[in-house]
Amino acid sequence: MRETKRVQKTPSADPLPPLPDNISIKDYIKDRYDGADDGDIFSKVEQFTLVERARELDLYPYFQPLDNNDGPVAQIYGKTVLMFGSNNYLGLTRHPYVIEKTRDAVLKFGTSMTGSRFLNGSTKMHEELEERIANFLHVEAAVIFTTGYQANLGIISTLVDKKSVAVVDKAVHASVYDGCQMSDGEMMRFRHNDADHLDQILSRTKKAALVIVDGVYSMGGDIAPLPELSAVCKKHRARLLVDDAHGLGVLGEGGRGTASHFGVEDDVDLIMGTFSKALGSIGGFVAGPHPVLGWIKHFARSMLFSASLPPASTAAALASLDVIEREPEIIDSLQEVAQRWREGLTERGFDVGQANTPIVPVNVGDEYRTIVFGKALLEAGVYTNTAVYPAVNMGEAILRTSCMATHTEEMVDEALGTFETVGRKLGVIS
Repeated sequence: MRETKRVQKTPSADPLPPLPDNISIKDYIKDRYDGADDGDIFSKVEQFTLVERARELDLYPYFQPLDNNDGPVAQIYGKTVLMFGSNNYLGLTRHPYVIEKTRDAVLKFGTSMTGSRFLNGSTKMHEELEERIANFLHVEAAVIFTTGYQANLGIISTLVDKKSVAVVDKAVHASVYDGCQMSDGEMMRFRHNDADHLDQILSRTKKAALVIVDGVYSMGGDIAPLPELSAVCKKHRARLLVDDAHGLGVLGEGGRGTASHFGVEDDVDLIMGTFSKALGSIGGFVAGPHPVLGWIKHFARSMLFSASLPPASTAAALASLDVIEREPEIIDSLQEVAQRWREGLTERGFDVGQANTPIVPVNVGDEYRTIVFGKALLEAGVYTNTAVYPAVNMGEAILRTSCMATHTEEMVDEALGTFETVGRKLGVIS
């Protein structure tokens, strides 16, 4: 999805162990399972053997069960590892105050609301969280959803109808694409972070348009050029929705996100966000003009027909907002850690693309080398995330790494040393 030029640094003598029987890793990843013509809907299941084959080769990098996660460190398979694969950017999942408020909410409200916000699932705490988000982002109102994924489904499917079009950056999150599929309107795509191409597309459509971008892109760690994009939207009277799941608590004044980072809060019509990253909880929200949110609140099916955010999660998000507002220096700590990590990787010869946030992709390219690299790093004590097709384009596989404000300089330096040692051994760097 990124258009950054990559240079593959591979020595002449490949240090990787060969795949048995000349099996192509691309065949593994692009496993086809179209199903048989026997009328049985389960036929495709029998043909999908990718996971079993990857596990047989000890190459399956997903659904690995953590024994415990303390924030910057974690325990997995009985060993302690440095955690550089989490979205817990501010480390608030282990903050004593957040844990205390979460515990209090469970004791007061129980474990679940057992119903949607529309019926029996609203509490004063839910309304307080919505007010706090609106005040934090300096907008009129906010509406919370049970997950960030559901927020995008609800926002887009409710606003984009047969008379309108969703115009999305090609690299937006999968939930945006799914929200577009659920809507009755058309969807068009523009090249990643390309305001000129957006201008061309909006010039060709006569329909009302909702332009949708990520504030911070979850794979590349790059930031949307909101000043340029918002100017194009104004020119064509299009509305701008920013999915700021990875920008909230990370960028901007006091962690107020990408629009704040650029000083264009008044030029963004809607901000979508999540509590499951920097805010140490789970859930999602949309923030913006009160009348628009009233419409979404009463017509978003992903909200109306889903149980509301549990009390513990609501309390955790509220407490996290308390911490961010009381301790804004935590945002500065995150930026310092992220800069040390990015610069350290670059100095050691790794390609981190256009990353300028705590999300730092290590661009490897070859799928097999990337999977083996991630596995070797875990065995050496550093946890990362392996991203291959279809999360990224074929031939552009990455290890997605991410930093936390609670990483110490010693942790960062230790992880960098491990990256260099393993990377040289496997030929990722020369």
